[in-house]
Amino acid sequence: MNERTALSAEHLVKKFKVSKKQQKINKSDVKEITAVNDLSVELNKGEIYCLLGTNGAGKTTTLRMLSTLLRPTEGDIHIGEDSLWKDENKSRSKIGFLTGELKLDDAYTPEYLFSYFGKLYKLSDEKIKERRDELFAEFGIDKYAEVMVKDLSTGMKQKVSIAIALIHDPEIIIFDEPTNGLDIIASREVVNILKQQKERGKCVIVSTHIFDIVTKLADRVGIMHNGKLLASDEYSVLTADCDIEDAFFKAINESKEGEKA
Repeated sequence: MNERTALSAEHLVKKFKVSKKQQKINKSDVKEITAVNDLSVELNKGEIYCLLGTNGAGKTTTLRMLSTLLRPTEGDIHIGEDSLWKDENKSRSKIGFLTGELKLDDAYTPEYLFSYFGKLYKLSDEKIKERRDELFAEFGIDKYAEVMVKDLSTGMKQKVSIAIALIHDPEIIIFDEPTNGLDIIASREVVNILKQQKERGKCVIVSTHIFDIVTKLADRVGIMHNGKLLASDEYSVLTADCDIEDAFFKAINESKEGEKA
């Protein structure tokens, strides 16, 4: 581990039990599935790492483990020298996590939600106001601060979600498919927000299945398929003789050939 490393994962494995009902639906006697299989990676400060893969590749499960939401079946995760699990609350104070499954309550306003989550992070009223003023101005949320979430555009809802994820000024930013469902303008704004966080020295991890997002964001790329990290390298290395789409399918094809051998 070098001094730039913000977070490292060593030989992560995550297995889920399959219920009898699901076995019956699948017409299978498989009792366990492996969502992530022996994944190791180092993530650096001042860098954007894109985890690229199709739906079901294991990206979301990986990010949930990195953000303390899931414990790995095997392996460990470290922030610096300390295991993520040594002090989970301390670890979470350093991590900002955004997932599409986190839905903002339609009945509240961005102002209320920001304050609510700030208190969950045990921030003082003064710190909440300071971060609110900074992030709402930066993301253009100010004039929508007292508008109910149900009346916000999809792009504005996403910016509010990002502001909430960054409320405690985390060192490590983990975003799961942050541009899903956004139009081209909102998607570009999210890309710019992530680049700004990188420029501030943050460690940024983004999962996506969109090649264009990887091209715009990634310093390094991990290609994931069927729970395995098939390749992990600098974007410029992976695309030295092809584009990122070709690099992705090349890694998958090589993996298939290796399984046949």
